Amino acid sequence: MAHGHPEHAHGHLPHLSSLNSAFVVGIALNAAFVAVEFLAGFFSNSMGLLSDAGHNLSDVASLLLAMLAFRLAQAKPTSRYTYGFRRSTILVSLLNAVILLVAVGAIIVESLRKLLHPQPVGGETVLWVAGIGVIVNFVTALMFLRDKERDLNVKGAYLHMAADALVSVGVMVSGGVMMATGWYMIDPLVGLLVAAIIVYSTWGLLRDSLRLSLDGVPAGIDYGEVLDAVASQPGVEEVHHLHVWALSTTENAMTAHIAVRDLQQMPQLKSALRARLHELGIDHATFEFEETGQPCSEHACCNLEAGSAAVKSPK
Repeated sequence: MAHGHPEHAHGHLPHLSSLNSAFVVGIALNAAFVAVEFLAGFFSNSMGLLSDAGHNLSDVASLLLAMLAFRLAQAKPTSRYTYGFRRSTILVSLLNAVILLVAVGAIIVESLRKLLHPQPVGGETVLWVAGIGVIVNFVTALMFLRDKERDLNVKGAYLHMAADALVSVGVMVSGGVMMATGWYMIDPLVGLLVAAIIVYSTWGLLRDSLRLSLDGVPAGIDYGEVLDAVASQPGVEEVHHLHVWALSTTENAMTAHIAVRDLQQMPQLKSALRARLHELGIDHATFEFEETGQPCSEHACCNLEAGSAAVKSPK
């Protein structure tokens, strides 16, 4: 069995130290703001600020989880965890998506409660505190903007902060309207609108996290293209039992059975396939080479639907 080990895995984040710093700064800023917002909400009798403080507290927890996942991903493999703890990044991305949706549920419940039982709120306090929240969340989101499409945990952190910025904008607008008109119904209405925006932006994160958790083909990887690339490689006669999945939120893996006429070609084929798969986003490839016509030892596993069925070289 041959293994491909590219020197620089496709999709790795080259500046993990700066990302760790972003998480630390983001956690510190948001934790401090949660304390300020909670006290302001308590003394101004603003349920809007108190509920937003609870939402921001869930985001601090999410940032802590994401940072923990990055630290675990850098841990060395052991005899019991031979891949290390890289897969924890996938589990955390799924948990972050769930936390976001739970936070949305809390916003919806609180907004509906305020629609049914509107209460006077100190609009000026709401306006200023929410304004600070916009700045804090916007600055934190900017720290994750560059890498949000390269890793699900970074994307989750970005979405959390962007969603918080939207929530704070909504709360700030409602504070201004309440100051000018005394119409307290604006607060829960804005909350419901923001909740809908958060659900829309979070759905993709939840879908991708679930797919990776179930060992599905990662987003951005075209299974058919990978299969064709291997099957069309000179020297390859047939490909079957090909699977692609994610080792972590930044690394993808593949296994395949490859039939060749001459097993002496294995070193050259391994090198060529490794280079081609690296271009397609496959970081860790494991090949089982077989002579053409040799019975497959895992024949039952190969008789899957079109994706894993045997594909002969077009040559």
